[in-house]
Amino acid sequence: MRSSVWASGWATFARVKPPVLTDGDLALRPAGTAPGPWLREALADEGDPPAHLPLTGGTDADVAIVGGGYTGLWTAYRLLESDPELRVVLVEMDVCGSGPSGRNGGFVNAWWDELGLLRELFGGDRALACAREVASSVAEIGAWCERYAIDAHYRRGGMLTVSTTPLHDGAWRGSTRAARELEVPDSYREMDAGEVAQRCRSPVFRSGALMADAATIHPARLARGLRAVCAARGALIHERTRVRSLRREGSAVRLLTESENGAGEVRAGQVVLATNAWSAGWRPFRRSLVTWSSWMVRTDPIPDLIEERLGWTGGESIIDARFTVHYFHVTADGRIAFGAGGGRPGYGGRIGRSFVDDLAAGRRAAVGFRRIFPQLADVPLTDMWGGPIDVSADHLPRFGTLPGGRVHFGFGYSGNGVAPSHLGGRILAALALGSDEPITRLPIVGAVPHRFPPEPLRYPGARVLREALVRREDGEEEGRRAGWALRQLTRLPRRLGFHLGPES
Repeated sequence: MRSSVWASGWATFARVKPPVLTDGDLALRPAGTAPGPWLREALADEGDPPAHLPLTGGTDADVAIVGGGYTGLWTAYRLLESDPELRVVLVEMDVCGSGPSGRNGGFVNAWWDELGLLRELFGGDRALACAREVASSVAEIGAWCERYAIDAHYRRGGMLTVSTTPLHDGAWRGSTRAARELEVPDSYREMDAGEVAQRCRSPVFRSGALMADAATIHPARLARGLRAVCAARGALIHERTRVRSLRREGSAVRLLTESENGAGEVRAGQVVLATNAWSAGWRPFRRSLVTWSSWMVRTDPIPDLIEERLGWTGGESIIDARFTVHYFHVTADGRIAFGAGGGRPGYGGRIGRSFVDDLAAGRRAAVGFRRIFPQLADVPLTDMWGGPIDVSADHLPRFGTLPGGRVHFGFGYSGNGVAPSHLGGRILAALALGSDEPITRLPIVGAVPHRFPPEPLRYPGARVLREALVRREDGEEEGRRAGWALRQLTRLPRRLGFHLGPES
């Protein structure tokens, strides 16, 4: 065992030897800027889909959407569902589903596990309103896939939060207590260790909590299915088209774009910015977000071993109670897809190569897999990939309209965006249409969360906090309580008004 001392002398923190990675694990390399496995599979299944060429020249739109991920595509879908005659133009800098919408963990989660936070921020009634809308989105995504025959591997099996150390036992109790007190006790309920083991066996699993309103999907199949449906309903989609600037001009907004084919321009009455982590690069939002990376690995199909060694057959997605969370589920073809949060932050909203090409961060996912499932020591990991997430000050997304009333935005999903982006698409479509729907009065609409410090303070602060969180939680997994100085450092964001990091 080695030990290291923080340069400031705050504390001595013993580094615990991680699980042994196999030679195959060590040979894995990140996908980098190439499509991750989800998108590769979805594109291969499409064969030769209709091309959506880069924008050249000028075009007009009733609504222009920037971003071809879930938020932008759901917005386009809802707009055209409301009014099929609308001219909706969507521009995407790569291909639809190439960003987090095609790289994520495949979790379609409600917010019942956030009910304690929602009640603290908004009060009981408004917390319930938010949670119920996102729970509805979980169901509606499945119904939408069935309606349009989109084989996104949607499976509703619930989500299990588990403790993997005594120091994390009961981390969910703020939300399970809120569920009981707000008279929705079955939305998120506690489970003892025996109940957890009946759903999935791991030597490190302890007690947990189950949220019924949760499903899993193939992320890129959903994104590409949305692309196809939106195009069929009349959306004009231009891929590989980057927006250079946005200007208000009288009763319209002018978007100037560029692509390998040259410059383009969209003149729109309304604009929706659905750029996820890239929102941090837009001036109005720079202090509303920090960008982090999250990383995944996965196995080959091993359905028989999963049933025999883990007893994990109910379709549950699973997360642990870390802030730098581990998250995992069984895919439709019997793989385990396993992720780890807590990758490196970005400077000034820039999404650099480290978000998709960070071997050390990718190996943290492999280490997590080996620690949680030692029964699968002989099972190779076959893929490694990462991507950015947009983290808000309270871990909840925000939607709204910039001054002038013509530019609308949504961002801040903080690693849980599949179901909330469906709600976000409904909200943004309503804002763009000027519709006074009840969802536009949810407390996540219009309110600006606590602002992060400006650069150059934010990036080094985020780096220090990330290292502290990882050190603390790695130690806690070994049953060791962090030293006083490390605990104070990881609590600092909450003392400054941010809902980030451990509560105690």
